Amino acid sequence: MPEELNKDAMKTPATSEKPKADERPAVSMTTVNIPLVNEVQLTAATGGTELSCYRCTVPFGVVVLIAGIVVTAVAYSFNSHGSTISYFGLVLLSAGLVLLASSAVCWKVRLERKKERRRESQTALVINQRSIFT
Repeated sequence: MPEELNKDAMKTPATSEKPKADERPAVSMTTVNIPLVNEVQLTAATGGTELSCYRCTVPFGVVVLIAGIVVTAVAYSFNSHGSTISYFGLVLLSAGLVLLASSAVCWKVRLERKKERRRESQTALVINQRSIFT
């Protein structure tokens, strides 16, 4: 009896409600304009946090590095060289080191930019001071 119910359920209905080939559904198109955002608007919207990537990557890098050390230590304490967990530990270790290295690079670049801005502003002040006295 249950087999007969399954056979009835698998049959297609006699009348098909498919649209005919000559009938086409109405196509509606909408146009979306995406406004361009400049750097000043982005800084105003985010509060200037887009320039602080090194502040964010340092804690994540430390956490990932510690997790990598722990997983690698556990994997190698059971002498499971070449296993999935040892590879996972090595990947975590390398990801933590990459995050810390990238945060150090971002920090150095930011310091160099600050120094350059200071030099430019001091040069402008000296030029303005000379023009006042001459």
